[in-house]
Amino acid sequence: MQYEDNPNSIKFYVKRFVLSQADYFKNRTVLDFPAGNGITSRILREIGAKPLPMDLFPEYFEIPDLDCVRANIREGLPLEKGLMDSIICQEGIEHFSDQFSALKEFNRVLKKDGTLLITTPNYSNLRAKLSYLLSESERFNSIMPPNEMDSIWMSDKNITDEIYFGHIFLIGIQKLRVLAALTGFEIKKIHFTRIKTTSLFLLPFFYPFILVSNWITYRKNMRKNKDFDQQTKKKIYGEIFRLSIDPKILIDGHLMVEFVKICEADEVSAKLKSAHKEFGLT
Repeated sequence: MQYEDNPNSIKFYVKRFVLSQADYFKNRTVLDFPAGNGITSRILREIGAKPLPMDLFPEYFEIPDLDCVRANIREGLPLEKGLMDSIICQEGIEHFSDQFSALKEFNRVLKKDGTLLITTPNYSNLRAKLSYLLSESERFNSIMPPNEMDSIWMSDKNITDEIYFGHIFLIGIQKLRVLAALTGFEIKKIHFTRIKTTSLFLLPFFYPFILVSNWITYRKNMRKNKDFDQQTKKKIYGEIFRLSIDPKILIDGHLMVEFVKICEADEVSAKLKSAHKEFGLT
């Protein structure tokens, strides 16, 4: 069975998303990064989009008549500013050592109101939370914590000096949300993929504690933070609270988040306020 037809593979859900948005993608330029073996680029081309595949290791790209360009996100993408209509970053961000800079780079090459789809193993589901509690690993009783033996997925000096890390930089919904917000994106929609049975089993036991704990934290910070007006606090803290208690996120096997670019990254940084007014300097 091909990956895109296997419900256990994230490619199945990306394919379903792309096909459901065929009218949107038609005739639009879409960056597929990292492109991997090229399945998503092939599907984009079949629906009339203009895919631009890029990858750190384009040697593994398998789609005829499409050229996959070598690109290293740490060095910046070889693209002009505001060139892309959409970006699909599938199973990539958990490998990026500097996720903030990566999202800034995505913002740079994306047009205003362009979309960014990010998929990544869900570090916010209950199984992942329990795994981190027990051993700081991705999956307890199965996978060791990140280490220099298992977490180096590719290191070939004949191709590049760059190391392709494994899941060293797993990211949950809250960190992904704030990094996106700091780089000019907002969440458009979170797409549910498939249930993790362990997380579903844990949900009835842990959900009451998750709900009460996050509600207390939300209310406390609504009262405590005096630097922002109530409307701003309600918008930001409210979104964080809803993400924290969302049962779908707590049981989903993958995060599949669709963002929209609302402004340039430097516009966000210009409006930020310092939480720490003093640093003990005389």
